[in-house]
Amino acid sequence: MTAREAWFGMNVIQREIGNGQSTRANRHGPELALDIHCHCLPGVDDGPATLAESLELCRALVDDGIGTVIASPHQLGRYDGRNSGPAIREAVEALAAALSERNIPLQVLPGAEVRMDERIGRLVRSGEVLTLADRALLLLELPPDNYIDPLPLIRWLARQEIAVIVAHPERYRAVSRRPEIVKPWVEHGASLQINAGSLVGEFGQDAERCAWALLSQPLPLLVATDAHDMKSRPPRLSRAAEQIRRRLGAAIAALTCREYPGKLLAETVGMLKGPSKS
Repeated sequence: MTAREAWFGMNVIQREIGNGQSTRANRHGPELALDIHCHCLPGVDDGPATLAESLELCRALVDDGIGTVIASPHQLGRYDGRNSGPAIREAVEALAAALSERNIPLQVLPGAEVRMDERIGRLVRSGEVLTLADRALLLLELPPDNYIDPLPLIRWLARQEIAVIVAHPERYRAVSRRPEIVKPWVEHGASLQINAGSLVGEFGQDAERCAWALLSQPLPLLVATDAHDMKSRPPRLSRAAEQIRRRLGAAIAALTCREYPGKLLAETVGMLKGPSKS
């Protein structure tokens, strides 16, 4: 089952539920969310500079209803030559230990936000570039200034059995001007990750408008925090979920903010850890 098929199947089920009055979350209380995109590692990229700042952010993630976070520091692009796969894994282990020592109930898994690059396939196989939680899911960031169509890369990675999640498409100028350009990406197996902050207006009117336009279409979408710190980029998942609930219903809020991220991760095959042995 492709990511697109899984999302459509869940979407139908959730819409049949109606406004979510009989969902598992409503019967048994709120479920903890999985945040697939968060810059929570200290001193690695443009996220928290210190361990203290990282722990503050992690406490805020827990307060935002998140039980598991995938640490996704930048790789390639302006971080080319930095943030190697092994270094990210080491930083994740150190943060997990610090969280455990302080009884902060947050699970941290390794991952990365990977800038579009023709070397991605080779670097994933070598273990230099990380997928999300060692599953065959790549969080792909497009160049911020000059639009390059990611479809050829999405198709190539699909042939390598690696699914793409396009990070915050609503923030790319080309997508905000023409949201329909995402449809071929989805048709070839990609999912779209919307920033919670975009839905509440923290990235400007264009990003907000585009985020809601995408969310209102039958596209495989999930919402993540893309949090960086507590000053300018705090987690906003619960606030975004509440806005989705008000505008589109509780079922869609549950699907995009909680159900689909976990299902996508659970149903995707694992990747090799470290260099390929072939």
